Amino acid sequence: MAGAYDDRDGLIWLDGKMVPWREANVHVLTHGLHYASSVFEGERAYNGKIFLSRQHSERLHFSARELDFQIPYTVDEIEAAKVQVLAANNLSDAYVRAVAWRGAGEDMGVSSARNPVRVAIAAWEWGDYYGDAKYKGAKLDISKWKRPSPETIPVHAKAAGLYMICTTSKHAAEAKGCSDALFMDYRGYVAEATGANIFFVKEGEVHTPTPDCFLNGLTRQTVIGMLREKGITVHERVIMPEEMEGFEQCWLTGTAAEVTPVGQIGDYTFEVGALTRDIAESYEKRVRS
Repeated sequence: MAGAYDDRDGLIWLDGKMVPWREANVHVLTHGLHYASSVFEGERAYNGKIFLSRQHSERLHFSARELDFQIPYTVDEIEAAKVQVLAANNLSDAYVRAVAWRGAGEDMGVSSARNPVRVAIAAWEWGDYYGDAKYKGAKLDISKWKRPSPETIPVHAKAAGLYMICTTSKHAAEAKGCSDALFMDYRGYVAEATGANIFFVKEGEVHTPTPDCFLNGLTRQTVIGMLREKGITVHERVIMPEEMEGFEQCWLTGTAAEVTPVGQIGDYTFEVGALTRDIAESYEKRVRS
């Protein structure tokens, strides 16, 4: 499947029904379009099985509650719909996108309590998120934006509005020949990339920022567990930007990114070392087991 995302063959699950891809549309006055009242999940299926599928569906419900709306389908119903979408589109290895939002209704202002909540699930073939960088090491810019304080926005929801600065930061990074951008948080600590968590290696131990103002990714949690199973010490802690000079290896984690090595962040360089390659290979085996 290729081409613009609104002009493809296939079926999308929309509000409980399978709909032809090109007909899975919403009205221009949809509340989610105007006020970002939208949450989503990005998931990957390997050999016909979605990795951590139920955890993703549960997080979709959590994110919706954080934005003060209730998804009108249970976790079990969403799980069944995802299976249906993969089967209907004859997909085995695929990216799965579940999204829930406040639709068009009686309200068209900040308040939208009377508007219906809509839900859609789509799936498509998608290769490596960072292309060749997955093997050679991604190059990251450092964003001018910062991850906000938990007092300003629901930072632990996977909400569409939180990605506004991700889009602008990634565009700026790509214009410089980079694959992605790294955020600091509102305090100036190292936070995450635009759609992935970050890990560093120094003297055989792993260091990763504490996710107290950004999403604690499911892939992040999986990789931390795998590292500890291997007997590798993992430090979840505050990381200052200047510490990057002393780190030897670096990688990103995310459902789309999987485990992607990083070769450069700004002026800091890293080797694509043995531990990075080992955890990337181990993750690949885990998701396909």
